[in-house]
Amino acid sequence: MMHAMPALIVIWAVFTALFLALLAYNATITRYEEDQLFLEDINPNEKQEQETIVRKSRALVPYIRTSGILSALFTISIIAIYTWDCWKKLQF
Repeated sequence: MMHAMPALIVIWAVFTALFLALLAYNATITRYEEDQLFLEDINPNEKQEQETIVRKSRALVPYIRTSGILSALFTISIIAIYTWDCWKKLQF
């Protein structure tokens, strides 16, 4: 199983980089989001801006969760394979 380790590490690196990039992009989008409650249509431009920011942020959530879960699963599998290989080498 250790011969598959380099491929697993490359796949893990891709998913982790994607996860971090999506988190950074989401942070960039939501940087200018303000918690406001628009009761009247006095300033419709600001309301529209906030709705656009929230819509973009909500669209990213499934991708962020999926890439985070895949990154975590690959991390766990790499650690498990490494631990299993060490355990087999320690047993005579």
